[in-house]
Amino acid sequence: MNSRAIAISATGLTRKFGSLIAVNEVDLEIPAGTIYGFLGPNGSGKSTTIRMLCGLLTPSAGTATVMGMDTVKESEALKQHIGYMTQRFALFEDLTVRENLRFISEVYALPRAKRRPRVDQLLEEFSLVAQVKQRAGTLSGGQKQRLALAAATLHEPKILFLDEPTSAVDPQNRRDFWEKLFEMAERGTTILVSTHYMDEAARCHRLAILDQGVKVADGSPKELGENIGYNVIEVVADNPNGARLSLSDNPAFTSITQLGVRLRVLVSKRVPDALGQVKLNLREAQIRAEADQVFPDLEDIFMAVTEERRKGLAI
Repeated sequence: MNSRAIAISATGLTRKFGSLIAVNEVDLEIPAGTIYGFLGPNGSGKSTTIRMLCGLLTPSAGTATVMGMDTVKESEALKQHIGYMTQRFALFEDLTVRENLRFISEVYALPRAKRRPRVDQLLEEFSLVAQVKQRAGTLSGGQKQRLALAAATLHEPKILFLDEPTSAVDPQNRRDFWEKLFEMAERGTTILVSTHYMDEAARCHRLAILDQGVKVADGSPKELGENIGYNVIEVVADNPNGARLSLSDNPAFTSITQLGVRLRVLVSKRVPDALGQVKLNLREAQIRAEADQVFPDLEDIFMAVTEERRKGLAI
């Protein structure tokens, strides 16, 4: 674990909605000044966990502290020290860009003398000067995203919660957004971001993989790749679909994912000579292909850890 101070901690964090367990005994320890990701599909518990950590939702069981504050007992005080950006644009669409930021400055009770300078600073920092008089509802997806992040950071919080922040923007805006997050982390801000994009999760310093409300893995992308119980064999074939069909008949291969002309084959580390078995399988099927063992990417890791959980549940 990182030697930095712990900014966010949770033990046995659980949330039930009737008979549905949305989050199931999640433990967290997030170092200050890092970008920590929640990776998982819709319904995996990412948003519910974030809302509990923000003090917006009371846990059914377990405890959590953020910046040393109990998220239940000190929820009102906590909200003044964190930034929270929801998946959907949550500002006032009928107000202009400046009016939205000015209103948020009043919500956070910034001293009157600091409000205008801080708003002007954010307009410049987030490239919104040209849109200052434009109603928020008429902004593009990327502009709305920048405005929402500016609002969430207006009071200079030490911890920032971002719930699927890039789901409605194009790749260029996503890239620019992440550059801004790295700048903030470099200045000491702790950022917790939920995503279902594998490439975004790979940018995080550390991440947790959530599956049906359960944390099934936790660590840096490199640590997660080293610790899964599977080898990954990459196959490049002239006939990738034929190669996929031939390999799918072998029960030793846990999953096969096709990416263009490439295949990613997940093989348990308990299977001896995984690479040799894949090559033999392809030769016997008379498939022309090259195969090599490669380091797992996050999609491989996600498939591996969720497969292990499903096997455990089936026992």
